[in-house]
Amino acid sequence: MFSSSISKENAFFWWQIAWIGVILTPVLYFHFVFHFLKLYSRINRLILFIAYSTAIFSIILDAFARNLLFGDLKFIYNQFFWINWKSNKNPTYLFCFLLLYCFLLAYALVLLVKKFKISKGLERNQLKYFLIGSFIGWLGPVGHFLIGFGLNMYPYNNIFVVLYPLIFTYAIIKFRLLDIRIAFTRVGIFIAIYTLILGLPFVITGYYKTIFIQWFSDTWWMIPLILMAVLATLGPFIYIYLQRRAENRILREQKRYQDTLKHAAIGMTRIRNLRRLLTMITHIVTKTVKISFAAIYLRDRLTNEYPLQVFRGRNQAPLATLNSDSTLVKWLTEKREPLIYEEIKRQMQDSGNNTFKALEANMRLLNASVVIPSFLDHTLTGFVILGDKLSGQIYTPDDLSVFQVLASQAALAIENAQFYEEAKEMQAQIAQAEKMATVGTMADGLSHQINNRFYALSLIAGDSIDTIKMTDKSGCSPEIRSMLDQINSALERIQVNVMQGGEVVKGILKYTRKGDEGLEPLTIDQILDGTIDMVQFKVKLGEIDIIRDYPKDNPKIKANLVQMQEVFFNFIDNAYDSIVERRNTLKEKDYRGSITITASPKNKIMQIIVQDNGMGVKNEDIKKVFTPFFTTKASSRKGTGLGLYVIRNIILETHKGKIDFHSEYRTGTRFIIEIPLAVQF
Repeated sequence: MFSSSISKENAFFWWQIAWIGVILTPVLYFHFVFHFLKLYSRINRLILFIAYSTAIFSIILDAFARNLLFGDLKFIYNQFFWINWKSNKNPTYLFCFLLLYCFLLAYALVLLVKKFKISKGLERNQLKYFLIGSFIGWLGPVGHFLIGFGLNMYPYNNIFVVLYPLIFTYAIIKFRLLDIRIAFTRVGIFIAIYTLILGLPFVITGYYKTIFIQWFSDTWWMIPLILMAVLATLGPFIYIYLQRRAENRILREQKRYQDTLKHAAIGMTRIRNLRRLLTMITHIVTKTVKISFAAIYLRDRLTNEYPLQVFRGRNQAPLATLNSDSTLVKWLTEKREPLIYEEIKRQMQDSGNNTFKALEANMRLLNASVVIPSFLDHTLTGFVILGDKLSGQIYTPDDLSVFQVLASQAALAIENAQFYEEAKEMQAQIAQAEKMATVGTMADGLSHQINNRFYALSLIAGDSIDTIKMTDKSGCSPEIRSMLDQINSALERIQVNVMQGGEVVKGILKYTRKGDEGLEPLTIDQILDGTIDMVQFKVKLGEIDIIRDYPKDNPKIKANLVQMQEVFFNFIDNAYDSIVERRNTLKEKDYRGSITITASPKNKIMQIIVQDNGMGVKNEDIKKVFTPFFTTKASSRKGTGLGLYVIRNIILETHKGKIDFHSEYRTGTRFIIEIPLAVQF
């Protein structure tokens, strides 16, 4: 309009209208940057207050004292009137230009660049287009100011102002720069309020100017000025009130489920049952957010994999297990932030990076729209997979923030539930160990009672045999003599088994006694002979080979016989279980388990190595083998997790020796113990 005005006065009027936007634009731009970057410091709030105050002051000058702001207009290019600051060089115009344009824009752009340098992912893409749009867009109005300062250049740069909203629109649609519904709502409210604030004084002045002049003569302009000041003061409060009401109405559903998730995050730490906890999380998420499905993967401490724990939804369940070496798990562990499928897919297309290709493939296999990691300290304890929203809406930054809070609380709740279940299992193991200890303390009494029964059976069998031998069988028929011979043979077998039973009881008694006799010189064979006599009742020795690979003339060690037999009993027992596990798991052709025992003296100690070719121990479990109640056996009925802990104490404390452990998964295990030689004492 001002470019088509043929009179200076008409051009002045349209310049006044145009300058309302010129004054407000940098202030609103800085305000947007202020909120977008969440820079709520006191200094930034103060700058924002000064900026709005200056803008209101400038608008008042624009409306009622234009000469103090513009100075004069000049006719250029024989086409239009333009601001001519050089005619009277008004300081107010220069002040508004320096503060609202130079300082505010420079400060806002510096803040954006600093944030861009440290940003990543979706936020980095948002900021990239934000900066590109800003640099291009502001080239338009800067050119206008240069003309006003005497540097005449045809205003072709107006085209940059058009490009600015196009770039922002692209960023809003593609990179979720902001919620478009909220953006339109805020713009609509702002236009309505400030149209009222700025337009009402002009309308009133137009209708009642004559009356104002009659009443107030030369000071009539004070009435619309005061009215504009009052409306400008009330404007921000009205805007904030209406904005909150409108946004609450638009985002009512989103805020409702976000509040539900926050309350759920607080309450879940009270649930002790792990399965119930995980089911509750997926139920709440799918129901409140209304998504197609939710799944939870948790880290298995033994395998270091992430198996699927719970799944709820309409889709088919995703992958059963993710390995810790997968790109997705590595990315979550390193970045510690949510993954959004659309963003990963876009980055894959833009960069062609193999990492993004692998991530996209992982998320596609999982049917995941969003992956929320859950951390406890620096450990990725698991992650939540979320499907699409049934409404078709995108996941907003607020959504992701709430999900991260939920995931953090879930990590703590899951840890508590796991600890509670482990504590229950440990209590059961302790109770079992106490039962076994009680049986051990009862061994003396039990063996006495059992031996008495064996003694009675032996006497009965012996007397019966003597009676048969003393009986005259000459008058008996062949059938009777055959029957007596069979009875005699049966009684002899009873006597033999009674003697063997007595030896078993004697061995049990010897194994369970503490070994008060102390340390004595012993050969390795003495220890192993007694151990094998006992272990044969628990393991099937015919299925394995026990190889004694050491010289028979090795020097003796100073040791407690009972305790050392306990040590080797555990070695052989554990090795046998490991061999059976490998045989059943790998199903190797011609595989046969073996346990090799070597011994060699070195510098007043005997180094004994017990090596098997069983399943071995996984790397992550090697450091735990001597921990009380830790067991790698298939079930708690096969082991209490106390065996190796007891062995370690026997070697270190009683015998003042050393014990070391090496294992390679699917290959075998080797124990190395060092016991002082008898000659040292």
